[in-house]
Amino acid sequence: MKIEGSYKSVGNAGDVKARGTRESAAKPSADAGSKVDVSPLASRLQQLEGTLAGVPEVDAAKVSELKQAISDGRFRVNPEKVADGLIESVRQMLQSQPRQA
Repeated sequence: MKIEGSYKSVGNAGDVKARGTRESAAKPSADAGSKVDVSPLASRLQQLEGTLAGVPEVDAAKVSELKQAISDGRFRVNPEKVADGLIESVRQMLQSQPRQA
């Protein structure tokens, strides 16, 4: 099966470059004095992002405490709490799925 020659040429790279240059020349450029208004919600989100940036993702003190408890043999798993957590996560997962008829 020969595929060569069965396609049509849409131009060469020079045409595309020239067209791109004309289009960019036609677009208005942003002035140095342009002003952008941000909605109150967007402004609040920016504030929250700044606040969260300073919060560590991991509580190093808690991790250290748990490591020490495991090393000392004081760490105990509460199976009821683990089971409750698993059941709750399954409930949330089932609630988030669309209902089927």
